[in-house]
Amino acid sequence: MNTTLYIDQKTTNYKLAQKQLTALLANETDVILKMATINAVLKQNLPYIYWVGFYISNQNKKLSVGPYQGTVACMHIDYGKGVCGSVASSEKTKIVKDVTTLAEGEEHITCDPNSRSEIVVPVFNKQQQLIAVLDIDSEEFSAFDEIDQNFLEKILSIFQ
Repeated sequence: MNTTLYIDQKTTNYKLAQKQLTALLANETDVILKMATINAVLKQNLPYIYWVGFYISNQNKKLSVGPYQGTVACMHIDYGKGVCGSVASSEKTKIVKDVTTLAEGEEHITCDPNSRSEIVVPVFNKQQQLIAVLDIDSEEFSAFDEIDQNFLEKILSIFQ
């Protein structure tokens, strides 16, 4: 694989997704509609994504599945459990190149056995409070990197 070509294509795809989302969500205030639209645009533009969705934070330090695209999802995840729960606790993006290296339960929750790598990004509101995490999975190992992190964090600033 030509790494430079891959990076250029990934960057191009994210720029297109960003442009589409800016146009589609410019005046949108509904959080759920924003989430659903982000899912659709990312899944459409990034071919290595097979599952994308939001887990919404609640008052009880739990995440509940929100809008998503892909196979059946875990319904609830406790803060501190798995990748999504650890991101909710730390409020920092986490990239996992190979989920099979993580301990089941504490470090990773297998909602779908096809997942090989994932990125989870915290989502904040205008008050800088955590409202959700964006979870993206791929069937490819090492699908996510700093390019994904940088673009996803910029895209998710739409909630602030």
